[in-house]
Amino acid sequence: MLDFEQQYYSENIKFIVGVDEAGRGCLLGPVVAAAVILPPSYKNEKINDSKKLSEKQREELYQTIIKDAIDFGVGIVEAEEIDKINILEASKKAMLIAINNLHHKYQLIISDATKLNTEVTTIPLVKADAKCLNVAAASIIAKVTRDHICLELDKKYPQYHIKDHKGYGTKLHMDALKQYGPIKGVHRFSYKPIKDLKIMKISLFNI
Repeated sequence: MLDFEQQYYSENIKFIVGVDEAGRGCLLGPVVAAAVILPPSYKNEKINDSKKLSEKQREELYQTIIKDAIDFGVGIVEAEEIDKINILEASKKAMLIAINNLHHKYQLIISDATKLNTEVTTIPLVKADAKCLNVAAASIIAKVTRDHICLELDKKYPQYHIKDHKGYGTKLHMDALKQYGPIKGVHRFSYKPIKDLKIMKISLFNI
């Protein structure tokens, strides 16, 4: 059961934030984080780590979560900034943006294995998205939000087949990179698979 946070609810802790990110290992697009506050007594056995759900399940649960959550926030850090500050720092920044976009009060934050510098106590829990309902909900919001961004990128750059790989380093994606080169402002030039292509870091598709 995803009930790790239940042990922390008390007279002093009435609202807990779950925070997670999506897209850390992708070769293109932003890293997206979400922060979610669910009601303390909330139950939904369908909510799980986003990686364990199908795309259809994630889309359906996304609608349920944004309807049922007390509050949620999203944070986005684009590819060019990832290249400047590295993916770990970008993930932290996205998480902090997501948390700062919350409007409801809270007394505790549980993150998926990431230490955050916040005024409120944060518990960095390994595999939190498989242990905490709030974090699992955040993982779904982050993943679906990022997938929607990838679908928009696919419309703009159909030759890269982004809707099929969502930015991961699949053969389809790597073949497109070899043929067309990386897209400025979209691909992560600091990532080794792109560096190893040894191609000009300029594309016809500059944005």
